[in-house]
Amino acid sequence: MAHHKSAKKRIRQDEKKRLHNRYYKKSTRTAIRKLRDLEDRTEAERQLPRLFSMIDRLAKRNLWHPNKASNLKSGLAQHVNGLA
Repeated sequence: MAHHKSAKKRIRQDEKKRLHNRYYKKSTRTAIRKLRDLEDRTEAERQLPRLFSMIDRLAKRNLWHPNKASNLKSGLAQHVNGLA
């Protein structure tokens, strides 16, 4: 257990950051799931830029690996292009 004041502060900060990051990662995963469930191409194309922005933000903050972000974006774009 932490004994130094600075170590205790770091633990508090890390917990706060963990909850913040968890919220954004979960909301992005939910948005991805909703996009994959869509059948309407125009609605999916409308949501795609917002979702790309969310994915890029997670990659920029090192919450997701940049390659994971690229693979997700590529797969989602293919999915939307495949909709009738």
